[in-house]
Amino acid sequence: MCLIVFAWRPGHAQPLVVAANRDEFYARPSKPLAQWVEAPQVFAGRDLEAGGTWLGVGANGRFAALTNIREPHQPPARRSRGELVSNYLCGNQSIAEYFADIGPRTVEYAGYNLLLGNGDQLWHFNSKDLAPQPLSAGIYGLSNAGLDTPWPKLLKAKAALAEVLSDPQPQALLALLKDPQTAQFSELPDTGVGLATEHLLSSVFIASPSYGTRASTALIINADGSRVMVEHSFGPLGGRLGEVHLTGNR
Repeated sequence: MCLIVFAWRPGHAQPLVVAANRDEFYARPSKPLAQWVEAPQVFAGRDLEAGGTWLGVGANGRFAALTNIREPHQPPARRSRGELVSNYLCGNQSIAEYFADIGPRTVEYAGYNLLLGNGDQLWHFNSKDLAPQPLSAGIYGLSNAGLDTPWPKLLKAKAALAEVLSDPQPQALLALLKDPQTAQFSELPDTGVGLATEHLLSSVFIASPSYGTRASTALIINADGSRVMVEHSFGPLGGRLGEVHLTGNR
């Protein structure tokens, strides 16, 4: 994923509300949101190049999502970050156990943010900080830097999420993810990719001939464990490809 805004509200009737965009090269093969045949408790998209995923849910309230940290000059990674999400969803380790397991191996991956939940807790881990932290109630955002780094598109998406939280519906969450407005040049971060690329990447929804938003996902998890996931998929220049709508329990 390249943008995730989410509300974590322990004790609320809808404790977790997520709106997320996966940005990727269109040429990288993937499958849309679906139940995994080899792990029927998992519902997620699938990266067909490396086998992992970017966001999904599993048994017993498990939730996981990942964003990359944008660092153009970081050394090549030995392992795919997508396995960090899929391994948690397919397994049964507690959040603490999982972080203890992956901590020593973080150097094998390129930079990332990882969100892990289990229905009762939601944790964030930044591979540069190496300090997993439980999240208190609030509205949060992740793009390609640290938690709540105030990039223009993240501030805009968080504000849009706050506006629909009184009655969050999948279509409203998906609508906020489709904002194509780029930021002013004076507002752009400098992540080392050049001004033109920073400008392209500054919109909530990214569209170009070769790279852009591949999937938009709305996820609502209720206190009773029931959940709704809706995914819209896109091709080059933002052309709509399909929709998947899933409902279910823990």
